[in-house]
Amino acid sequence: MTGSTVGEYRELGTSGLLVSPICLGTMTFGSPVGEAESIRLVHQAIDLGINFIDTANAYEGYDRVLGSAGGIAEEILGKAVKDRRDQVVLATKAGAPVGQGPQDRGLSRVHLLREIDKSLRRLQTDWIDLFILHWPDKHTPLDATLAALDHAVRQGKVSHIGVSNHSAAQICEFLWLADQNGWPPMVSSQIPFSLLKRDFQNELQFCQQHRIAVTPYQSLQGGLLTGKYRRGQTPPDDSRAAEKPGWISHPLEDPLFDKLEVMEGLAAELGVPPAQYALAWTLAQPAMTSLIVGAKRIEQIQDAVVAASLTLPPEHLERIDEVFPPPWHQIDPVRGM
Repeated sequence: MTGSTVGEYRELGTSGLLVSPICLGTMTFGSPVGEAESIRLVHQAIDLGINFIDTANAYEGYDRVLGSAGGIAEEILGKAVKDRRDQVVLATKAGAPVGQGPQDRGLSRVHLLREIDKSLRRLQTDWIDLFILHWPDKHTPLDATLAALDHAVRQGKVSHIGVSNHSAAQICEFLWLADQNGWPPMVSSQIPFSLLKRDFQNELQFCQQHRIAVTPYQSLQGGLLTGKYRRGQTPPDDSRAAEKPGWISHPLEDPLFDKLEVMEGLAAELGVPPAQYALAWTLAQPAMTSLIVGAKRIEQIQDAVVAASLTLPPEHLERIDEVFPPPWHQIDPVRGM
């Protein structure tokens, strides 16, 4: 099914929902993107055909520190979509610390049900389309977490559930428990994934086989894949490296630029900007459904929308694997693959 300008909508796992291949991320809402600018960005994204928006109870932009209260991004998003609620698939998360107390984090029943109610109030909505477990919690049994989510689904507060930063093995156990107990299954997996971070590459096939929609974040790796950083030059003033250095995952040194310059050369062969090239590569990977893209300007979202319609030639994909190698996987002794 075709969107207005964003391209083909894709199935969000087994949920029955159709979402745009680009998802608007809201992690920077509050700071550096102020409330008025954030609301305008949401409206412009919706007008482009983007119907999928991702947030979390912990998001508050660059002001975020571990254990701070969060809620800022949800409050802003609630104001932005209150009159356009039926036009968007709204995803939010809980599990990250949002306070200093022992019940202010994790995936326990007490924490999740409390945070769902808080998110509903901040988002000014009666239901959350996709509620996501932000991080694994080794202290809470998976069945306790799923039972709590089943309660929220039966109440009508949550429509579908997903995970973030969980492995395929953890998703598999969630699916098994849901099947055994008649609980709602996981429909999506949100992972950090980019040319520079392919740790989850070998788990994508599992998600594809079990219709788990993969909605990656960090596809531009904090701006490293946009072409804005140049060898031997100071990072631009409006870049992530200048504004929030802790959010940059790779040192700006020669080994990084050796790879980036190859990718930029391949993008130039197709006549597209590096950012569009990097997003198109990510969207071409197995099980990829919608790329979470944060932005400070609508032009960045417009570029992402264009990337959703790009197709990279097979020889480029082979070259990328040489320069940005995927993680090791066991060779099939029978088929040699």
